[in-house]
Amino acid sequence: MNLLPIFAEKIATNLLILAMLLIPFAASAQTWDELSQQQQKILKPFESRWAELNPEKRSRLLRGAERWKDMSPAQRKKMKQRFKRWQQLTQQQRDAIKDRFEKFQDLSPEQKAKVRKAFKRFQNLPADQRKKFRAHWRQLTPAQRKRWLLHLRDKRSHDS
Repeated sequence: MNLLPIFAEKIATNLLILAMLLIPFAASAQTWDELSQQQQKILKPFESRWAELNPEKRSRLLRGAERWKDMSPAQRKKMKQRFKRWQQLTQQQRDAIKDRFEKFQDLSPEQKAKVRKAFKRFQNLPADQRKKFRAHWRQLTPAQRKRWLLHLRDKRSHDS
């Protein structure tokens, strides 16, 4: 099983959701007082520093507020959990995820489909198998991971 695409897909999925929340919404960012009451309520954590945020950041936050408004309670709960996990990551971890997401975005549609398929296979494994698999993967060195992935790729090409 090719693990790199599995992990890349999971990371890409989370980043895609995060990116959708942060996509620029308005061509021009507004002052805090120009925001609707609903926007102010959603963006309350940014009130004290709103004036210092650059227009691009304001626009991303406004877009996120609009998407948040349209989410179901279940979607909001899931996004809060994902955002909390994101905040708990170190800057190095965030940068690595962003890098992998950009690499995923550069894949062809066929390659993306393969990554998604592998991720779905991984997600369909029983939880205990996924846990064992992750633990084993973490113990491998980068060189061992690469060899293993190349071996799987070769095996798949011979099986096809």
